[in-house]
Amino acid sequence: MATPTTGSTPLPRPRGMRLTVVLLLLTVVSGLIDAVGYLGLGRVFTANMTGNVVVLGFAAVGAPGFSVPHITTSLVCFLIGAAAGGRLTNRLGEHARRDRTRLTLVVEALLVGASAAIAFAWPDTPGTRYALIALTALAMGLRNATVRKLGIPDLTTTVLTMTLTGLASDSRLGDATAPPRRSPRRAAAVIAMFAGACLGAWLVLDYGLGPPLLVAAVASGGLAVAASDRD
Repeated sequence: MATPTTGSTPLPRPRGMRLTVVLLLLTVVSGLIDAVGYLGLGRVFTANMTGNVVVLGFAAVGAPGFSVPHITTSLVCFLIGAAAGGRLTNRLGEHARRDRTRLTLVVEALLVGASAAIAFAWPDTPGTRYALIALTALAMGLRNATVRKLGIPDLTTTVLTMTLTGLASDSRLGDATAPPRRSPRRAAAVIAMFAGACLGAWLVLDYGLGPPLLVAAVASGGLAVAASDRD
């Protein structure tokens, strides 16, 4: 990305955490969020919509343990969040990467923080379950739309199917002529999701829904402050 200039004098680029690192840490947050959804909200995903479409099919034919209303709520709210993210991109412009990323993460932190507050204040109620699904799905839809516009390969922050495919396909067992430069990034994304899922599962099973949501909100807020526009 070219350095902005005023006249003939280059403007200093904003300092901060590289977007690659930000997206890897957001992948950890996604593992936390989906641990909350799947383990604590009745087998529903709010970050991974591929999983939601699959389990909606299970629920539609009466498989036990799945809820059509819960999954539908997640899908609809995710789409609303993604639409808002698309509008945000259009409003700020394609080149305002840093501002767009920071604003998205601030909103994500507020939505997930609100869900944490609700989980602490009103645990184990049907209304709480729907509120947590809606708020976290909105946050993840908004974030996914923003990440998509950033266009950093292999770092979607919420799904790993193509990341794992590329990792295997471009390995020595696959297309040995492919450049290996993306393999560390892909492996890091897989490890990040696994770590987030492990942390989220431990917190949900031992401490309930509030703590993992609070950790996710604080992490998103911290990344909003730290993010730069550099890949």
